[in-house]
Amino acid sequence: MKNLKLGLIAAFMFVILNPIQSSAMHIMEGFLSPTWSIIWTVLFIPFFLVGLKSINKIVKEQPKKKLLLALCGAFVFVLSALKIPSVTGSCSHPTGVGLGAILFGPNVMAVLGVIVLLFQAILLAHGGLTTLGANAFSMAIVGPIVSFFTFKILKNKINKSWAVFIAAALGDLLTYTITSLQLALAFPDPAGGVMASAAKFLGVFFFTQIPIAIAEGILTTILYNLIVQNEGEEVTEYGYKC
Repeated sequence: MKNLKLGLIAAFMFVILNPIQSSAMHIMEGFLSPTWSIIWTVLFIPFFLVGLKSINKIVKEQPKKKLLLALCGAFVFVLSALKIPSVTGSCSHPTGVGLGAILFGPNVMAVLGVIVLLFQAILLAHGGLTTLGANAFSMAIVGPIVSFFTFKILKNKINKSWAVFIAAALGDLLTYTITSLQLALAFPDPAGGVMASAAKFLGVFFFTQIPIAIAEGILTTILYNLIVQNEGEEVTEYGYKC
């Protein structure tokens, strides 16, 4: 019954949020130089290897968690594929990484996140293969780490739903902050340098990303509470043991 309910939740998410087209703030194919593409890929690989070990441990010790892992991956895929126009004429998107980070820890999301980014690059032309390492570093590493530790710090200090909301929203915002810094490092402003360039990139998405982060926080909280109702309170602690 629990698995059925979680399956229905996943199906519901795909129906109401099904993205037909996708184009957003993943760094697009060929946008970074080969040097920066290699640097970000090298930085990402250790996290990916640790994540594989964490997932293997979860699957062996609690095989019933496979569906929940899949749900977290689907949540990332759907939300990060949404195309939301920005007031600047560009577009932004949620990330969805907070849920999995809270439930399973940030290591797991390094793997789920890069799988999502790989499929989006191949199937949706969203992001790219040469920029996979950079996109994975911001969305599958930094975002989940921020969400995980924010929740861990706040969960016993404030209402747990508020802790989930804040964790998911901050994970979203920090993902975009890192992406802006990545772009600034690759394309420093001729006059003001890296920081001036970062400010410009952040300004492009600032007005859109804050309400998106709030919406992501709300949706993550709703889904988290549904999962806890189905799986029991112990699910909220599982990530800390991985």
